[in-house]
Amino acid sequence: MIAALQRGEVVAYPTEAVFGLGCDPRQELAVRQVLRLKQRPEEKGLILIAAEIDQLDHWLDMDAVTEQWPHVLERWPGPVTWLLPCRPSTPRWLRGQFETLAVRVTAHPQAAQLCRDFGGALVSTSANPAGLEPARSPQAVADYFPDMVCAEGEVDVSAQPSTILDAQTQRVIRP
Repeated sequence: MIAALQRGEVVAYPTEAVFGLGCDPRQELAVRQVLRLKQRPEEKGLILIAAEIDQLDHWLDMDAVTEQWPHVLERWPGPVTWLLPCRPSTPRWLRGQFETLAVRVTAHPQAAQLCRDFGGALVSTSANPAGLEPARSPQAVADYFPDMVCAEGEVDVSAQPSTILDAQTQRVIRP
């Protein structure tokens, strides 16, 4: 799995509620492959997951989030994705049309270990083409993406995809 990520491949892995498609966020071609597989426009942006907050430092404008940190830290690790100000160098193919980036410190042990083993944050978006139900098993991933490298594992099938909150306004973007 790590070798596939390092080669710029897209992989699938379990997260809190669904299987995710992920890749190295530094590799534009890999990110564009995720967007193609998802049939997702670049303008919408993507989520990065991490095992620890410091794996997100490269992407976030940490000076702009000091007031928001107490709210963010209350909900991490866990199934809450925050929109936080990103660095000007964060590429559009990750952040979409926004000046923020969607990020989460995952509580899923396998997803967190994948980030640790990889040595950084990963792109994470539900493993399904647009408009179809997210994959909740390796078999469902294989049904959608037959050639995908997929980690075995389980998700909480009763859980919903992560809540998305805007850290600056506290507005719920996705319940």
